[in-house]
Amino acid sequence: SHPRFMGDNFTKNLELVKEIEKIAEKKGVIASQLCLAWVLAQGENIVAIPGTKKIKYLEENVHAANVKLTVEELTEVRKIIDSIEITGSRYPEALQK
Repeated sequence: SHPRFMGDNFTKNLELVKEIEKIAEKKGVIASQLCLAWVLAQGENIVAIPGTKKIKYLEENVHAANVKLTVEELTEVRKIIDSIEITGSRYPEALQK
């Protein structure tokens, strides 16, 4: 019951996912791999700590280390992130007190 994933907030925030999926498809990877590769490309002092529930997802995450993004792709992802406003609070109201 996270506010970002409910009602109109979910629909609006899904725009970001759809844009990332477009870039991932062009790159021949899945969105999670693109996102992990983007995080890893932010600098040597950045560490990605993805969670996973299944071996399949763990394997997908491991393969993200082999995804090399061009400067143009890195810039395109950054532009998308900067252009879409995430709606809804991060935590339910009861947890924010």
